[in-house]
Amino acid sequence: MKLVSSIITLLSLFSVLRAQDRLTGETFTTRSEILAQNGMAATSQPLATQVALDILKKGGSAVDAAIAANAMLGLVEPASCGIGGDVFASVWSAEENKLYGLNGSGRAPQSLTIDHFMEKGVKYVPFYGPLPVSVPGCVDGWFRLHEKFGRLSMAELLQPAIKYGREGFPVSEVIAFEMASNYGGLKDQPGFAKTYMPNGRPPKKGEVFKNQDLANTYELIGREGRDAFYKGSIAKTIDSYMKKHDGFLSYQDLVDHTSNWVEPVSVNYRGYDVWELPPNGQGTAALQMLNILEGYDISQMGFGSAEYLHVLTEAKKLAYEDRAKFYADPDFSTIPLATLLSKEYATGRRNLIQPDKASNTYPAGDMEIETGNTTYLTVADKEGNMVSFIQSIYSEFASGMVPDGLGFVLQNRGQMFNVQDKTHANALEPGKRPFHTIIPAFITKDGQPWVSFGLMGGAVQPQGHAQIVVNIVDFGMNLQEAGDAPRMRHRGSSQPTGSRMTNGGTLYLESGFAPETLRELRKKGHRIGFGVGMFGGYQAIGVDLENKVYSGASESRKDGQAAGY
Repeated sequence: MKLVSSIITLLSLFSVLRAQDRLTGETFTTRSEILAQNGMAATSQPLATQVALDILKKGGSAVDAAIAANAMLGLVEPASCGIGGDVFASVWSAEENKLYGLNGSGRAPQSLTIDHFMEKGVKYVPFYGPLPVSVPGCVDGWFRLHEKFGRLSMAELLQPAIKYGREGFPVSEVIAFEMASNYGGLKDQPGFAKTYMPNGRPPKKGEVFKNQDLANTYELIGREGRDAFYKGSIAKTIDSYMKKHDGFLSYQDLVDHTSNWVEPVSVNYRGYDVWELPPNGQGTAALQMLNILEGYDISQMGFGSAEYLHVLTEAKKLAYEDRAKFYADPDFSTIPLATLLSKEYATGRRNLIQPDKASNTYPAGDMEIETGNTTYLTVADKEGNMVSFIQSIYSEFASGMVPDGLGFVLQNRGQMFNVQDKTHANALEPGKRPFHTIIPAFITKDGQPWVSFGLMGGAVQPQGHAQIVVNIVDFGMNLQEAGDAPRMRHRGSSQPTGSRMTNGGTLYLESGFAPETLRELRKKGHRIGFGVGMFGGYQAIGVDLENKVYSGASESRKDGQAAGY
């Protein structure tokens, strides 16, 4: 009996010690928040974060630092982003006390029509090769942002990436995995192996990688400006390359491109205004989800409970039905945004949710099939300006097409067009922007900036945005906890565009949720799946206006870093 009593005492002591082994944060939290007064940067790669801080210390604005960091990410994280892709940004102007939105997405080639696919009986735009290539909008987006909010010269902003491109950098762990995960289907695309497989394979973790061609391209853009890309030698090289490889993107498509300033849209969630950019992006889905969730006592349900995850999943299904039906290029489609974002509409949608049963289908549009790879970053400067910035080439290494001597891959964003139904809102048309996944988010409180954040990863983004907001507002988590918390991701059934979701799709739950939660969700009819690396990557900056202090967070799913000074 003495031995048993001693064991029980030791176990009790161990339990107490385990309960007190953290100074701060939830058990899933990787570290505390970063705090600083003069500036903050959070990106998905530490070298990019350091570049952003260096620009801030030189007197650059938040937008200057974001551009410099994005250029660096195009070098060090090439499977996810680069100047062959698109960009979206939300910028808080401290001077004007206003949030600006920039849509820097490119359009379909004028010479490519839906008939090209219908006549050949091709039901989907392929991921690789020339067919999914749309106009790269990134560089024009940089210059539009810089024109309005920049301080340092573009040559200064690109110089750090130029230096690293020539001297090389050690490839970090997650990025090495991403570079190796998809190269088999891309290595035969023209220019790909020469640029990204210098030793006949992608670089491994810790190997030093160089990209002299990209450094030269950046140097040309810094010296000659935006027109070098859209009217000068870069545009001509792209045009020649596409013609040589039976592509449709032309010199004139590049000449005609322009980014657009847009008005961000928002909903109020329990006293906090959550902002997204309007379609052709999918940010509206996050706002629709929050409107639906606002009708529940989420905090009472508790984080990680089956009850919360059930209503979260059903809210996602409802919002994504509308996403598939209505979200498209507003220049080609009428989008009922006011209705979609209204509280009354959300009430009607919420009433369709059964508390103890997962739905197989909801009465709205069609679920989309998609993947995605992106990079998100956010920067704040000492004047109080903040930028929520997201940039992507779409899937890993995108189309795989690398124009001769330029050092970057062309995006495959056109893969998202519907090529089966000419009446679909997202049907392919010449000069049309495709439905887009990448979305920067921002939160204000009483008309003042509060949090700039984003979460990369294709269709998970609106789901992730809603979870981040709920984690902060309902569950009282700080920025680091909100990002580190385990996530759910729901995927609709993989059916052709235009068909109904009839089996309820699959709910994927990250490690960290209790086994009993999974059992309860199965009882409600949810199909539980398994996935790796599909829950996104998050960065955030918050601002404490009273103390004039920034907080930063970068989660552990990526190689990223938040840092300030």
